[in-house]
Amino acid sequence: MKKTLLVLLSLSASFLALSQTTDTKNKIDLSNRAADHFMIQYGADSWTNRPDSVRTSGFSRHFNIYFMLDKPFKTNPKYSIAYGIGIGSSNMFFKNTNVDINANTAKLPFTNVDSANHFSKYKVTNIYAEIPVELRYFSDPANPGQSWKAALGIKVGTLLKTYSKGKNLVTKSGASVYGTSYIEKESSKRFFNGTMLALTGRVGYGIFSIDAGYQFNGVLKDGVGASMNKFSLGVTISGL
Repeated sequence: MKKTLLVLLSLSASFLALSQTTDTKNKIDLSNRAADHFMIQYGADSWTNRPDSVRTSGFSRHFNIYFMLDKPFKTNPKYSIAYGIGIGSSNMFFKNTNVDINANTAKLPFTNVDSANHFSKYKVTNIYAEIPVELRYFSDPANPGQSWKAALGIKVGTLLKTYSKGKNLVTKSGASVYGTSYIEKESSKRFFNGTMLALTGRVGYGIFSIDAGYQFNGVLKDGVGASMNKFSLGVTISGL
């Protein structure tokens, strides 16, 4: 019995020593990795569930910049939590529609201007200060620049500014009224939700990934217009 116990203890000690040696050999050095600390996003935006009066047109788009901190899990460095801060912008373009964001009305007017003077190009821009949080996966955590990657997260934003911009006022027949360089701007946040809450996801390889986002609270405040949500699809360039 004593001999058997001694053999078992010896085997256990040998296994423990071997395990420690293996762990040391397999330990991943993450001290100098570039883990998507800087992200730039560009792509298309749309408002879902919009009524016929909200006539978006062309390439409505977003442009976002984020600075992130990345914290790998000690138990599995392929996974990490990242969080940071940044600026996001959403530019919605409209066709023959005036969006009077300065209107003294209870609801935000979207006015059809097919048969009147209108701008040949017209957009409404929202600019947010944002805090993104991501659960990340890297197939090769020591070399994210040569790794498959995926991330799921949430983004919280506060509305900094909303403005409309019309360029080149034309008649219903298309003749320019003041010249093609004429621009008219208005600014007001009154109708738009001051807080933005969105689910996010992205997947890619190296510094490039495809990203998607869905704002699950309304773009407009309750009661001032249709209940619309923003959907985004674009490209992320990340590194550093």
